Amino acid sequence: MAARRGRPAIGSSQHGVPARPAPTPARSDTRSSGATPSFTRPGLAPSLLAAVVLLACVAFLDAPAFVFVRWAVTVLALIVLVFTVRGRAWWATVLMAAIAVCWNPVAVVPIVGEVWATMQIVAAAVFVVVGIVLKVPRGTDAG
Repeated sequence: MAARRGRPAIGSSQHGVPARPAPTPARSDTRSSGATPSFTRPGLAPSLLAAVVLLACVAFLDAPAFVFVRWAVTVLALIVLVFTVRGRAWWATVLMAAIAVCWNPVAVVPIVGEVWATMQIVAAAVFVVVGIVLKVPRGTDAG
């Protein structure tokens, strides 16, 4: 096709294509309307990070480097514990406190290897569930 003088070639991508009218949604969607939800999920990121650390470091159970895993899991459990208190999810507060105590690197809880490996996987699942279920109302933001 030969280009016309001063205009793009016919069929070129530079021609404007008439836009289709947007379909109307069957139900109201809060994402498209710009309304912000009345809650946040502040524990989701630290929970997912803790689950990744727990699952990735099952191989370090007998290694001296496992103390760093203990520190990471304890700190992340305490961070999520603060969010569970703010969200008034007392069942999750108890679970996060139990994980923080079991993985505490200062006062080590003596647990054998097979049980410890199972606890790593269970704790990762608990972190994921708490991170997804925990909702903190926006009105409880400090400051």
